[in-house]
Amino acid sequence: MRAGRGNSAGRAAKPIADMEGAERLQKILAAAGIGSRRDCEGLIEEGRVMVDGRVARLGDKADPASAEIYVDGERLVTNTRLVYLAMNKPRGVVSTMADEKGRESIADYLGKIPQRVYHVGRLDQDSEGLLLLTNDGDLAHKLTHPSFGVSKTYLAEVVGPIPQGFKKRIMTGVELEDGWAKADSFKVVDAQGRRALVELSLHEGRKHIVRRLLDELGHPVHRLIRTAIGPVELGDQKIGKVRKLSQPEIAALFKAVEKED
Repeated sequence: MRAGRGNSAGRAAKPIADMEGAERLQKILAAAGIGSRRDCEGLIEEGRVMVDGRVARLGDKADPASAEIYVDGERLVTNTRLVYLAMNKPRGVVSTMADEKGRESIADYLGKIPQRVYHVGRLDQDSEGLLLLTNDGDLAHKLTHPSFGVSKTYLAEVVGPIPQGFKKRIMTGVELEDGWAKADSFKVVDAQGRRALVELSLHEGRKHIVRRLLDELGHPVHRLIRTAIGPVELGDQKIGKVRKLSQPEIAALFKAVEKED
C-alpha cells in the first residue's frame, strides 16, 4: 500500500476502547499481510492507520470481525469470514448456485469453500468472463447498483463493419423497451470483413443490456466476454478458474463504491 501522511490532530483522540473479541491492531494488520508486527507498529506510529474513522494509536485494539480499518486511506478487510472471489465463467455455465434443470452452474467450480457466497451481478449463459462472488452483501449491492457508477468492461465479437460515427451514437444512447441505454466508453479493437471485435463499458447491469444495445444498433453479438468489473480485471485468468481477490483489489473495490456526502 502506498505511503501516506498521518493526521496529527487525530493522534490526540482517546485510545480505541477494548471490546470482546478485540486484538492488538498490529497483530490484525500483520495477519492481513501488511507486514511484520514491527512494520505494522511503525505504520500506526506514523498515523497511517485509521479504525472506525479515527486515527489509531499504538496500543489500540480492534475487533477484526467488525472494525473498519484503513491503511493509507485504503480499506483493509480483516474479517476472516468474508470471502471475495473472481471467476472466469465459461460459456454455457449458468450464473446460479444451483440449477433446477441440471445445467452446469457456477457452484460446480467453487470447490470446498465453507462460506456461502453469491455472485455479484450476472452473466447470461452464453456470455463468459469475469464474475465476482462474495458473502459481503453490502459491497455486492453497491457494485451492482447503477447509482454507484461502477463500470463493467466487455469484449464483444459483433457483426461488422463498424461505421464511422458509431462511437458517438452508442455513447449517446438509444431507447430500449425498458428505458434508455448507452455505453460509457467504446472502441474498435479489431475489424476483419463482416466481423469486428469491440470493447465497451457500461455502469449498469440490466438483463442482456450489452447484447440488446449492440443489436438495437445493428451489430448482433456472436461472443461476449466481460473483462473487468471496476478496478478488478480478468487478465490471464484461465477459463473456469476461481481465485481469491488480493487485498489491493478488495481495497480498490471499496474505493470504487465510495460516494461523496
